[in-house]
Amino acid sequence: MAGMTENSGTPGIDSTVPPSGTGCVECLEAGGWWFHLRRCAQCGHIGCCDSSPAQHASAHATETGHQIVRSFEPGEDWFWHYGESEYYDGPTLAPPAARPDTQPVPGGNVPTDWQSKLHR
Repeated sequence: MAGMTENSGTPGIDSTVPPSGTGCVECLEAGGWWFHLRRCAQCGHIGCCDSSPAQHASAHATETGHQIVRSFEPGEDWFWHYGESEYYDGPTLAPPAARPDTQPVPGGNVPTDWQSKLHR
């Protein structure tokens, strides 16, 4: 793909780019909430997972063509390739590797009936 940075040696992954923050960029801007977080392995964008109501991580992949994400949850180090719909091997990314342990799950402006709003 044109314009990819390959600092990790893997197309679609730039291991030098830090994450965009500690929460879903779009949910924070809109006053929304998320269940789990995903980090774009190419540009560092933090978006909410597909179980979250807004599914911003996969929307980012569709809009930008950045197909590889890494979990941004503490204790998780897996990558997912949206285009291939499978787990992916990837390098260590620039820190931090996850949202803060002290950040609640779900995060953001969470409604009391949040569980009924998850995509399953």
